[in-house]
Amino acid sequence: MPDIAADNVVESAEQTRREDALIEQVVASFSGTPDPRLKTIVESLTRHLHAFVREVRLTDGEWEQGIDFLTAVGHITTDRRQEFVLLSDVLGISMQTVAMNNPAYANATEATVFGPFFVNDAPLIEIGGDIAGSAPGEPCWVEGSVKDVFGNPISGARIEVWEADDDGFYDVQYSDDRVAGRAHLFSDDLGNYSFWGLTPTPYPIPDDGPVGTLLSATGRSPLRASHLHFMVTAPGFRKLVTHIFVRGDELLASDSVFGVKDSLVMDFEQQSADTAAPDGRNLIGATWSRTRFDIVLAPEG
Repeated sequence: MPDIAADNVVESAEQTRREDALIEQVVASFSGTPDPRLKTIVESLTRHLHAFVREVRLTDGEWEQGIDFLTAVGHITTDRRQEFVLLSDVLGISMQTVAMNNPAYANATEATVFGPFFVNDAPLIEIGGDIAGSAPGEPCWVEGSVKDVFGNPISGARIEVWEADDDGFYDVQYSDDRVAGRAHLFSDDLGNYSFWGLTPTPYPIPDDGPVGTLLSATGRSPLRASHLHFMVTAPGFRKLVTHIFVRGDELLASDSVFGVKDSLVMDFEQQSADTAAPDGRNLIGATWSRTRFDIVLAPEG
């Protein structure tokens, strides 16, 4: 009788040889890449992608599904919606990249994900101004300082802020070209800043596209923990992209894009309707909240 076990061993060894040979052939095809960094990236990407395909023994049908999925991600992406960024976010790639490119430095504020809804040229407001515009939600007074790691104030730091409204949408998700829930301002001579925004509330990331289909298929929630976005820049300092989160939010442990850091969880203190606003603003009998976020920038490089 033929030795079936021995034949299987031979066939397995031959299959492994063929798969190994293909990887080396593809890697070798990039050997003439003139940019050393690009050469490193494409060679490593090739080896890791092939390793994934071999580890899960990807079928033809699964390969086709993957291609269809990525095609759908591309088709839904526009200049107002970046589905590839969203995919990177829910896979934790965005946060891993953030972590590597913003290494811990003394007491500098931690960075977190950029998200897909930043817009250049947001309106300029003065200190104490209002970023909310016409966006619905509870008023929130945000104040703080911008300093270096030695405690020296940084004047003139550009502070970009943006957030979703109380319905869970950013202005760019509406079709009427509104600008609301976003602005930029500059720290004063003592490094201080303040503005009115909205008390952050939870909302789902856009889940009506392929990324939402992926989350549904894997039993994951699209909900993000309540947060307010910041991007802070100043000459000589590392750009900071971060959020602040609301202490007590039950979604802190399951944020859909893994953006929560303990150091970024802040107290948003609820204020009664009869509590005077810090700048004397007439809140027309509405409740409001307040929080403080002191920002520490790491030196550039």
